[in-house]
Amino acid sequence: MMVEGSMTHGADEGPKTWQGATEGGPAIPPRPAQEPDLYTPTVQDLPVLEGAGPLYVVGDVHGYLDELRAALRAAGLTDAEDRWAAGNSRLWFLGDFTDRGPDGIGVIDMVMRLSAEAAAAGGYCKALLGNHELLFLGASRFGDTPVESGAGTASFHAAWMLNGGQRADMERLRDHHIQWMSRLDSMAVADGHLLLHSDTTAYLEYGENVDDVNDAIWQALARNDAEETWDLFRKFTKRFAFRDEDGPQAARELLDVYGGLRIVHGHSPIPYLTGEPAESESGDPDAPDAAPRIDGPHVYADSLAIAMDGGVTMAGKLLVARLPLDD
Repeated sequence: MMVEGSMTHGADEGPKTWQGATEGGPAIPPRPAQEPDLYTPTVQDLPVLEGAGPLYVVGDVHGYLDELRAALRAAGLTDAEDRWAAGNSRLWFLGDFTDRGPDGIGVIDMVMRLSAEAAAAGGYCKALLGNHELLFLGASRFGDTPVESGAGTASFHAAWMLNGGQRADMERLRDHHIQWMSRLDSMAVADGHLLLHSDTTAYLEYGENVDDVNDAIWQALARNDAEETWDLFRKFTKRFAFRDEDGPQAARELLDVYGGLRIVHGHSPIPYLTGEPAESESGDPDAPDAAPRIDGPHVYADSLAIAMDGGVTMAGKLLVARLPLDD
């Protein structure tokens, strides 16, 4: 089964479906006493303090924890010990924390910790829901339960494995990770930028303003229905809405409805949007060291859209950028 608009990479062999502390399932260690405080920044609508600092966005991470650490340090957002070092700066992750890379749970843990540290320093670190969070949630909740797909009967477990699901992530998944993912925003507006995960117009089906879209998707996930969650995953796996001739019009439609002057999104790797071939030092695109050349975010659709997925899963870059871009 191939999911529409998805990239498939070698998944780890089949994980056990995790649905909580059940007999025969993975043991869940007792939570440390400080954990409730650590995760309070996942509560929605954290206040933005007066005199807010600069705004940064991070593209798709997909489990590449070491690359994330390096990118955040290079941007001056974290220190040598990976602690928040950016004062009242504001940081948005654009979704897709897991799958394909080696340590998706480590990435989620780091983002959650940085949320607490940034809030304590007068800034914030927030995150959007990506289609891979929907896939991971579905695999953990529904496992091999059949769902109807465009290609016939499928399951979240099969789709998760096909799209790079990692057994180690499923084994380390805990209640607080599930709660965190299921409460993420799906869109936000910051400093005139409409922040999304997916380059799709499917958001329009869920509400006429940012709050309504976020509420509708939170409520859908809270209903814990396999078919409804699959429908969310299917819609937000679509891509390229802003790429072709009608792309600027599609971008303007979202901006007119939800606000902002520019869309900033992840999801579709920049090499897919530009069609540029991989390069190697030898000049041979088929050489083993061939990789896409990524210089930074990709501005397109009459400068109405900024793509932030640097293709870290295909030897590209994990992008961190300060907004607005100088272009």
